[in-house]
Amino acid sequence: MTSIRIARPDELPALVEYPGDDERNAATREYLVRLLDGKCTRPEWCLVAEGGDGRLIGSAVLWTIPGHEVPLAVVLFEAPAESPETGIALLDAAAAKAGESGANELEHVVDSPAQAPQFQRDPGRRGELLRQAGFQVVRDGRRFRLQVPEELPADDPRLSFRSLADLGREPFIDVLQELLADTADARLAADVERHGLRRAAELLFEETGELRHEPEWWEIGYDADGTPAVVSLPAESPSVPVIGFVGVAPAHRGKGYATSVVVRGTRVLGANGATEIRGDCDAANEAMARAFRRAGYENFAARLEFSRTL
Repeated sequence: MTSIRIARPDELPALVEYPGDDERNAATREYLVRLLDGKCTRPEWCLVAEGGDGRLIGSAVLWTIPGHEVPLAVVLFEAPAESPETGIALLDAAAAKAGESGANELEHVVDSPAQAPQFQRDPGRRGELLRQAGFQVVRDGRRFRLQVPEELPADDPRLSFRSLADLGREPFIDVLQELLADTADARLAADVERHGLRRAAELLFEETGELRHEPEWWEIGYDADGTPAVVSLPAESPSVPVIGFVGVAPAHRGKGYATSVVVRGTRVLGANGATEIRGDCDAANEAMARAFRRAGYENFAARLEFSRTL
């Protein structure tokens, strides 16, 4: 009989070991060590499924931003292909644990193709397990990355930038509200529908602000006519620097500014030591996908983002 429980200290950081899959096993151990050391998870948030013979056959680990007490997502989710009920039980246990810790929703992302550190093989099966456990797709995304070159493209001379340190919060909320009124991002559009434009803009600013950044990094770019044209919110996630959010005001679209603002965020992060930068966008946001490519980024993965209300 399979049981779901908290992992014992001697089972960390390995969790489930896959015979003959040394790369995957090593990546899991290294990733969980980083999560524990970085305070993105805790030993009591590491759940395992134990088979009747005592072997570990599945896992689910809760994740949060360093310094936060409430779990935001589940990572390192593994379950045997021949036992979907084990996968559903793990996800239910993770959701219950997250709810006990104050979470209102729980997220999980499935990247394809499978790659380190989570090696999410068989994405179709994973997606079906998530749906059966009450998760819904909230975004069909595309992931981009750039190995920062020694010489970056110059800033767009048509834009002049002013930072959060100079402007304060409200001008950023104003621009974000304008952007969200006409967004191609399914997740952001859902936030607008749920919270209204102003609150959705505030949430976007606040949630991106939970990533490490300096006020000087966040900028609004102004067109020659003096109106806000772009917004750039680069940051550092617990694992890699990211183009946290960029956008072009509706009145200034069609001018090539999407590429310009990706370049600007890249330049800011590169100047602060980034050697690799990542960014995501909705698959439906073709303009932003083109902007990443034109700024030198490669589309290295697709990402389905799932969420379950608790």
